[in-house]
Amino acid sequence: MDTPICEFVRKYAESDTIRLHMPGHKGKNLLGVEHLDITEIDGADSLYEASGIIQKSEENASRLFGCPTFYSTEGSSQCIRAMLYLALVWAKERGKPPVIAAGRNAHKTFLTGAALLDFDVMWLYPKDGGSYLSCGLTPEDVETALQSEKATAVYLTSPDYLGNVSDIAGIAEVCHRHGALLLVDNAHGAYLKFLGPSRHPMDLGADLCCDSAHKTLPVLTGGAYLHVTSLFRDWAKSALALFGSTSPSYLILQSLDGANPSLAQLANKLKEFVPRVNAAKKKLTEHGYVLYGQEPLKITVSAKPYGYTGQELARSLRKQNIVSEFADPDFLVLMLTPENRQSELDALETALLTIPRKTPISEKPPVFSPCQRVCSTREAMLSPMETVPVAESEGRILAAATVGCPPAVPIVVSGERIDAHAIRCFQYYGITHCSVMK
Repeated sequence: MDTPICEFVRKYAESDTIRLHMPGHKGKNLLGVEHLDITEIDGADSLYEASGIIQKSEENASRLFGCPTFYSTEGSSQCIRAMLYLALVWAKERGKPPVIAAGRNAHKTFLTGAALLDFDVMWLYPKDGGSYLSCGLTPEDVETALQSEKATAVYLTSPDYLGNVSDIAGIAEVCHRHGALLLVDNAHGAYLKFLGPSRHPMDLGADLCCDSAHKTLPVLTGGAYLHVTSLFRDWAKSALALFGSTSPSYLILQSLDGANPSLAQLANKLKEFVPRVNAAKKKLTEHGYVLYGQEPLKITVSAKPYGYTGQELARSLRKQNIVSEFADPDFLVLMLTPENRQSELDALETALLTIPRKTPISEKPPVFSPCQRVCSTREAMLSPMETVPVAESEGRILAAATVGCPPAVPIVVSGERIDAHAIRCFQYYGITHCSVMK
């Protein structure tokens, strides 16, 4: 498979051309990559009006994923907003209301999309409570929601941050039977396409889907894909352009382009690597660790049954030169890909197996529960705000989503009134200040 963007930039970098165009470093290396960093010069194509090398590269990616696929150099955040825009345009064209039913563990970018596009959100909650990072919705849950509310679309996060995977095929069938679109934030699951068989949302019935290529594929940070059905092919670029910079990174574009030949071989790599991860999971379980989630390339440890918090396990690994993806009081999240060598997987096993097991910690996390909605997400986010200590926030209305990335999942949604239970949740997860409406 050819790499037209990489080839163009390489030839340009080798041509000793005098650069009287942006960017300002003029190809002189300080970091070592500047000679490959260009802008939309003649022949370099333009991301949102692609008709040359970028179009050819996106066509390569489309063949790999089996659906119209478009590049983002601003991560899945740009793609999420584009998906929401496309869903609302689709609804408007059919006289449907601007209502999206969303799993409550949505990334905070979903909230900024709601503020920018001003649509109503019908939050979907799991029946069994659990971590705010998960929302184990079933097709039956979605069926009930769509019967009681008139939603334009259903929005799910799968896999979620802890490695739980939804029944996308079952939920897609329910959505389409009710005339609703299914949008999937598959940021953590780009590689699912290359498992045998594919578990990618677009192959299971999703209408719109985003992948963070950089999370699980050999792509630079910021590289992502927007996948659409043929119905949205002609709208996708304008949707991405609405939320994207007019100066997309050509380094990231080269990374996406250069990854395509690797993706053509990824199925074979995963066929060899996933059993190794499963073997490691088996050893950890036999040793007494409690693992969580079903995602093949995540190892999520439920830390307290082993006698530790997730942060304590993460610190222990860090001392052995192993850095985890995420840790909180309850979980340790480790993300693997075939780019991890067997020696690295062995080192992880050894590090975890040498941590002595202690008496289980009985403290449970606060049960996740919704707060009272006072105003729309848009009104809250676009209002004057102030930052206050969490301990003094009871009764105030949250303005900006108070959570960092990772995990970027809001505990309280913008426009909701902060209650005593929400404060306990904030404090449990180490959040000390929040932004509230004045």
